[in-house]
Amino acid sequence: MKDGFRQCMAWLHTWTGLVVGWVLFFVFLTGTVGYFDEEIGRWMQPERRPPPLTQVAPAVGLATAQALLAAEQPDAARWIIHLPADRDIPHWRIHWPGLKENVRYGQGSRYIEPVTGETIVPQDRAELRRTGGGVALYRMHYALHYMSERTGVLIVGVCTMLMLLAIVSGIVTHKKIFTDFFTFRPGKGQRSWLDAHNLISVTALPFFLMITYSGLVFFMDQYMPAAMVDSYGASKEATARANPLNPRGNSKFDPLFTPDPEYAKPAPGLGVAAPLIDLRVPLQQVQARWGAVGPDRVSIEHPGQQGSRITFTREGATVLGNDRLVFDGSSGQALADPQRQRGTAWNVQDVLINLHEGMFAGWALRWLYFLSGLLGCAMIATGLVLWTVKRRRDQDKRLKAGQSVAFGFRLVEALNIGTIAGLCSAVAVYFWANRLLPADFADRRAWEFHCLFIAWGLLLLHAAVRLRTAPALRVWQEQLWVAALAFGLLPALNGATTDRHLGSSLAQGDWVLAGFDLTTLVFGVLFAVTALRLRRRQANGAQAAARPARTPAAAA
Repeated sequence: MKDGFRQCMAWLHTWTGLVVGWVLFFVFLTGTVGYFDEEIGRWMQPERRPPPLTQVAPAVGLATAQALLAAEQPDAARWIIHLPADRDIPHWRIHWPGLKENVRYGQGSRYIEPVTGETIVPQDRAELRRTGGGVALYRMHYALHYMSERTGVLIVGVCTMLMLLAIVSGIVTHKKIFTDFFTFRPGKGQRSWLDAHNLISVTALPFFLMITYSGLVFFMDQYMPAAMVDSYGASKEATARANPLNPRGNSKFDPLFTPDPEYAKPAPGLGVAAPLIDLRVPLQQVQARWGAVGPDRVSIEHPGQQGSRITFTREGATVLGNDRLVFDGSSGQALADPQRQRGTAWNVQDVLINLHEGMFAGWALRWLYFLSGLLGCAMIATGLVLWTVKRRRDQDKRLKAGQSVAFGFRLVEALNIGTIAGLCSAVAVYFWANRLLPADFADRRAWEFHCLFIAWGLLLLHAAVRLRTAPALRVWQEQLWVAALAFGLLPALNGATTDRHLGSSLAQGDWVLAGFDLTTLVFGVLFAVTALRLRRRQANGAQAAARPARTPAAAA
């Protein structure tokens, strides 16, 4: 019974992984890219001004912003001061209800110089090329493309559930899971592919389990809406009532957008005049509590009135979500944070969502997320290739018997080559389109994605056609060389079309742009090395086939 159960789990692991493997590779690849979405967005808009090299002390900027707001908006219901902690907007900003300047994600902001208080005019959008950037590329990992967002979310949800099933059944199947972690036998054909699949799967197994399960939790109200609808109703307003303090409210990735509580309509004030304390006083307590990583937003509700409240926020500070410290606006006394009074279910959901998005991650952890995502792509890829490797001997027997290769085998092999190698090339084409499409092209954002999917479709077609006349190893080599050139030549294309080339970025210390170019070079080299190894393997196989068969006596 035990052996039968493991065999059933092995069958389940194989077929759940195969049926949705190509969609999951697409989801993992685009999702992995999203951990550097803002940095990719900067590269795709080379006209952006570089961020300031030096930052003003928070106490200086807060004093300037408080004086400016007190002079211009003394009767505003709320002031919000943004410190330059955003990876995308490295400037001081102020906001109050009704401000219509520089509207972004539904909220207006005024950019200010933190010492003088002078208004900074941000770059006109007309100066920047229209592009989907890294954010739009990331959105495809849960909403797909060329379909409604809800349809894409449901399709990805089904595939994610099957992936979770494949992971669990894979754990059950591999009874020597820890032994497999230390086992890799190169040059052994099917055995080597199985070792590679096991090694990659075990290396980042906690990440795979977390990212898969939290992806389901992320959209639980769409996958399992019955409980939510029964308790709160089916409208967006009902969703907001269900979790009015949802920290995802200001996430540009959240399809079920609910207002951030600090931007929502404030509760009525007491109407009794009371001076607002100098913001530098509670800032000292905040810095003593949080240390070097200070706040990135300060919200003052009903400034100048009795009962005013000051909230210091660090967005995505920890895996628990936003860190908040609340003070009385008149006395500076620390108050309890109402956000901590939510139910356990919402808090657990927020932790899982924060783990999935990794918004709290610093540079080191962000790179670890990125590398773990690449391991996820490799796990899926090796599993798909292993399916064909295990069945290739049977197909060779069919060819020797004068029969054609089975349609299902040829279909899987073409999809493997066109998705694993072809999709990587198509992502590179997305970046090529960003540089080659005219800057004033009206629909260039959409055409960046059109170029990606056209390239992917052509490479899928190439794999299907070439497999009829060429061995699979040869087709793999051709597509890997395409990927190597597509990534390896990106820095040269960037240098030829803009003045933000790799040498300039390194000289200016702009590691965001330089890091993008260097990363594409690394990927180009990796694809080229893989193609060369496959070429050597094909040549060795041809030499072995050309050797005369040994006689029994010689073998003895």
